[in-house]
Amino acid sequence: MEPEEEPGGAAVREVYEEAGVKGKLGRLLGIFEQNQDRKHRSYVYVLTVTEIREDWEDSVNIGREREWFQVEDAIKVLQLHQPLHAEYLEKLKLGCSPANVPSLPDNNALLGTAAQTSGVPPGMR
Repeated sequence: MEPEEEPGGAAVREVYEEAGVKGKLGRLLGIFEQNQDRKHRSYVYVLTVTEIREDWEDSVNIGREREWFQVEDAIKVLQLHQPLHAEYLEKLKLGCSPANVPSLPDNNALLGTAAQTSGVPPGMR
């Protein structure tokens, strides 16, 4: 997060910078600590996507790619690499029925985004 920035604002900014996606911030799924000694926290939100850019800053500058997952598939991937993150998508799954999960291009399901309060490199988000 930038100085004086709220977690929700940071989440919206980060998802645009890193994935070229704009949207409306939804409910907070949870806050989790990644490193209690250094006080690294992530705030995980639901984001309803309203705009998807074909090219965005990170795609042009560092070749970052965006990939959409169904919630179930994202949970499986996260369980292997970042199990704590998978727990928050489980909360999303419990709180949403198919009728109230917005659809994305190619019938992709909505994922949450995290704003970090300090320290963890972007590649670890």
